[in-house]
Amino acid sequence: MANQQIGILHPGAMGTFIARCAQTSGNPVYWASDSRSPQTRARAEKHNLRETKSLAELVATCSIILSVCPPDAAEEVANQVCAHAFKGLYLDANAIAPQRAIRIGAMMTQCGARFVDGGIIGGTNWDARVTWLVLSGQNADEIAALFADSPLQTRVIGDAIGKASALKMCYAAYTKGTTALLSAILATAQSLGVRAELETQWSNDDANFANATRERVRRSTAKAWRFVGEMNEIAGTFRDAGLPGEFHDAAAEIYKRMARFKDAAPIPSLDDVLDALTKPGSEK
Repeated sequence: MANQQIGILHPGAMGTFIARCAQTSGNPVYWASDSRSPQTRARAEKHNLRETKSLAELVATCSIILSVCPPDAAEEVANQVCAHAFKGLYLDANAIAPQRAIRIGAMMTQCGARFVDGGIIGGTNWDARVTWLVLSGQNADEIAALFADSPLQTRVIGDAIGKASALKMCYAAYTKGTTALLSAILATAQSLGVRAELETQWSNDDANFANATRERVRRSTAKAWRFVGEMNEIAGTFRDAGLPGEFHDAAAEIYKRMARFKDAAPIPSLDDVLDALTKPGSEK
């Protein structure tokens, strides 16, 4: 799908990965530099994204806009795009509840744009072709075509707005939800003085489980700040489906307590992570 000018909102780590994948179709990808951080500028320049100075300029330049931002900002970002009278094709690829995706889709339709619902499953792995973009909506095939020759795998799962977001919510409810649960279990065991005994018992069941869990918890800290909003979206999704949302309300709190480790290098020790969970008011 060539001869399209594509805008990315915003080129964080995942947004830059999506932008790079879109470039493989031969289309230029633009970003809006106004109020962006030096780190964002460095990523954009490294990967040859074309600069526009403002969102208004981006909207005027691009016929397709891809939104990849923290879930709690997704609706406001879409509203800002609509305020600039965007008339093109808009993909929301954020980790949002299906009800929010439906609202954003209705907003886009009202302002004269076409809308596709999306959900990203996987990380920013350029080589392994293990990251998926699931899509739903009547124009989903147009978005899928942008990534036909890229490492990003796409799957159109229907015409209904909200279906892709629903799949993302259910998938992340398990993957990130269980990471939060394991984090809380380790912190509780540490607090009660039985962590070593717990890990021994885990190892009796699965020789690799204890080590894998320790690393899984430590590595979740880098993006924990972003997972807070995602857990809140999942909690709302569960409630709207007639199920309790408290599982993921608690997961949101776990990730909130880990948020202090954003951009930490090296990855924090497990003891530091467990201290942050059991003593949320303390700082190292």
